[in-house]
Amino acid sequence: MQLGGSKAKTDMKRVEVLLFVSELADLLEAGMTLGQALQALANQGEEGSGQRFICQDLCDRIVRGENFSDACAHHPKTFPPLFSNMLRAGEASGAMIEVLRRLGEHYERDDSMRGKIKSALTYPVIVLCFGVLAVIGALVWIIPQFQKVFDSLGAALPLPTRILIGMSDALIHYGWLMAIGFAAFVWWFRKWCRTPAGVRTLDGWKLRAPLIKGIVAAGAYSSLAYTLKTLLTNGVNVLQALKICEETCGNAVIGDALRTARQRVTDGTSISGPLASSGAFPRMMTDMLAVGEQAGDMAASLEHIGKRYQKDMDRNIVAFTNALEPILIVAIAGVVGFVAIAILMAVFKVSSSIG
Repeated sequence: MQLGGSKAKTDMKRVEVLLFVSELADLLEAGMTLGQALQALANQGEEGSGQRFICQDLCDRIVRGENFSDACAHHPKTFPPLFSNMLRAGEASGAMIEVLRRLGEHYERDDSMRGKIKSALTYPVIVLCFGVLAVIGALVWIIPQFQKVFDSLGAALPLPTRILIGMSDALIHYGWLMAIGFAAFVWWFRKWCRTPAGVRTLDGWKLRAPLIKGIVAAGAYSSLAYTLKTLLTNGVNVLQALKICEETCGNAVIGDALRTARQRVTDGTSISGPLASSGAFPRMMTDMLAVGEQAGDMAASLEHIGKRYQKDMDRNIVAFTNALEPILIVAIAGVVGFVAIAILMAVFKVSSSIG
């Protein structure tokens, strides 16, 4: 589709969805009908933007008689199953504005978690990339200059220096092969990560890996609790809520556990029992969920679970950054120190030979 001479966007980013939900709730609360509010948001969007395209399409569908939830379901890349099902519950209960507000809170909370995890990983990745580039630069440009000097003097070189020169020669002469091999490995790994076995293996590793397991697991548990609480509070039945959580949890291991729980809940079993037997959830979480089931107040228990694991995630992010910084410094210092010692040993050896 072409608008204004450029390719038009047909979906919205998560941040745009958050703004869309908040603005739509404000317009409905101000007294506009749903069609008028969507048309106003469509007019507000820039030419060729995802917001303009989607809001206009939603408005057209509603004018033709479709429900808002069904209209949103036609844009699965922008509105996940959680969105459509909550809107459906809001339509049934007549609390559309309240549902939109809760959706906004959910997106804002979810984006905050994602932002914290990305912030925790950004600094280590940048430091690691610069360290690798510095070592490659030294092996390609600096070490060959020293090698010329050592070769001209004809002295026998120490073992660390010979290893360093061998690494430099290999990178200079076969670096293109290494780059091709690395690119092929990355391509294969990304393809494998999209297979069912790869997804489950990688997601299981995320829940067990040192340093990051506390961040990933706590974030997943907190997000799951808040999502389930939001769905149940807005009238979505337990089975449908578990199905939506399974599709939106973002972790295959947790998704499998939720699928098993959903199958057993059909037989009349409580949620906490199947989740506890799956082994994918901590005992504290399932115990708190069991208390909520016994008290008949699942929403309150899920709220407590979400807050608890959100705090755990924040603490784990701080611990991760505090632990990773000295690890990276030691690793980079070890590599740079090896290069410096190898060169200095060769200098001392040549100097003693000349003497």
